[in-house]
Amino acid sequence: MSELRLMAVHAHPDDESSKGAATMAKYADAGARVMVVTLTGGERGDILNPAMDIPEVRGRMAEIRRDEMAKAAEILGVEHRWLGFVDSGLPEGDPPPRLPEGCFALAPLEESTEALVRVIREFKPHVMTTYDETGGYPHPDHIRCHGVSVAAYEAAGDYRRYPDAGEPWNVSKLYYIHGFLRDRMQLLQDEFAKHGLEGPYAKWLEHWDPDRDLFAKRVTTRVECAKYFPQRDDALRAHATQIDPNSFFFAAPMEWQERLWPTEEFELARSRVPVTLPETDLFEGVEVDR
Repeated sequence: MSELRLMAVHAHPDDESSKGAATMAKYADAGARVMVVTLTGGERGDILNPAMDIPEVRGRMAEIRRDEMAKAAEILGVEHRWLGFVDSGLPEGDPPPRLPEGCFALAPLEESTEALVRVIREFKPHVMTTYDETGGYPHPDHIRCHGVSVAAYEAAGDYRRYPDAGEPWNVSKLYYIHGFLRDRMQLLQDEFAKHGLEGPYAKWLEHWDPDRDLFAKRVTTRVECAKYFPQRDDALRAHATQIDPNSFFFAAPMEWQERLWPTEEFELARSRVPVTLPETDLFEGVEVDR
């Protein structure tokens, strides 16, 4: 697999460790080159770990988040590239406040697309992963990440687009990551109940209409990667400002996760190679010649 290349495009540091991380670790372990491209520095992210919410951390968020990302990439065994845009923050309020000047979500689409095209043409991935049109959740950077990723996928192989950004390269397949599925949460919640325990997903499930679980219906590809779940969790914990070690992410025992739901899920959004759905491999149909 040494010639296969996978690029995962994410909005902020820590997103790569909570969305598709075990799949990346699996392919990296098998010999593929895997690169995470982080579009922003995550400078405006909230400190979600109470133990890290101290003045020394709040005053050095940009630097700390870079260090956290380096640790996570090392744990997953992947390469990493910063695209260099500034975190937009998550606006809260009714109506929400205006986004800050100079942030990623307000950057001209052509500018951010060209920056990603440049990395694509240099790394030459066969497969890209990113978010769907909802961003996974309505953070402006996640939604923009979708738009930039799709635009760069389409433009990277066109010699007429961004001629100064390197030799054209056609990415064979583009996937959306679908990490938060109701069926998975329900299965784990039921397992807690079987053991006489109160599971952490009750509130999520209470407000989640199973008849409108569109994400599950869009899944085309399930990659078995249970062996790499511990690696995924270690990478997530490396983002110590963003992840509370007592959060619901780590509530379900590893044995339950590996036994009940040993896969990560994706949606094939674009393909330049013939495919047969459903799939179990992101590289299915890809022929490597360089």
